[in-house]
Amino acid sequence: MDATDIKKIACVGSGLIGSGWATSFLIKGYSVVIYDVKEEFLENARVRINQNLEFFVKKGILDTRQFEQAVNSTSYTTSIQEAVSDVWFIQESAPENYEVKQALLAEIEKYAQPSTIIASSTSGLLISEIAKFAQYPQRCLGAHPYNPPFLIPLVEISKGEKTSETSIRKAYEFFRTLGKEPVILQKEALGFIANRLQVALYREAVDLVNRGVCSIEDVDKAACFGPGLRFGIMGPNLIFQLGGGAHGISGLLTHVGPSVENWWADMADWKKWPENWIVQSQEGVNQEMANRPSQFGQTTAEIAAWRDDMLVELLKLHKKF
Repeated sequence: MDATDIKKIACVGSGLIGSGWATSFLIKGYSVVIYDVKEEFLENARVRINQNLEFFVKKGILDTRQFEQAVNSTSYTTSIQEAVSDVWFIQESAPENYEVKQALLAEIEKYAQPSTIIASSTSGLLISEIAKFAQYPQRCLGAHPYNPPFLIPLVEISKGEKTSETSIRKAYEFFRTLGKEPVILQKEALGFIANRLQVALYREAVDLVNRGVCSIEDVDKAACFGPGLRFGIMGPNLIFQLGGGAHGISGLLTHVGPSVENWWADMADWKKWPENWIVQSQEGVNQEMANRPSQFGQTTAEIAAWRDDMLVELLKLHKKF
């Protein structure tokens, strides 16, 4: 089976991530069957997916005919057998728990074709552990999206000890057909690539606030209007390459290396969340949201809509739409 053989996809788990994946598949013309354990979960997914598709119509990315085709290409079921028995690719988006994912994988394997690829949306669990009891572990892999999955191109593909290179290649090719930007982890690592980078940055942000250096709002301003703008265009290594001018990244690191080592010595290295940070962070974010210009959104829903609008404009520059 090649990526071009994939016509119908099962999304096992219909929450925010599962619905986002379903949207990504539907806008590229695939038929999608969505599974969850309760009808009410599926109804929530139906509403969410239709809203996602309507968003693409509003943005001129889908026309009315394509919207109707996507809606008609979606089915919903509480039967795992019905969901996975005749599909060639399964995207699992169950809760982030080894036992839950292992039990669900066992159910999937009762009915799925042996050659069907099973990709987990796990945000940081090890595939070797998820597929520990799998009947066909060679077809099990990780495919971690970034939220919202129907907009963010990144997919982190991770493999377990028994995942075959053929499965990795097929998954990589498939995600490329979706317009995604897949990256392959060459060895297992908790949290994968992007989440490790994100939480490393966030730990330093928390530490700066706790040390009284700056407010939560100013952390977000500094990240958004400083490195964040550049990160929306290129990664840190290319940024450093340009920062080094004619000497490139090697010149930059040679020049600023000693200073950076001094910064590192002063930076956070704690491994447990500071006491009361959960409460403190929510209070700080609430204040930040209240301070935002109204046209950029002041509630969670308004800010999410504003974010999606901004992402589309950035993705257009990246020629994704």
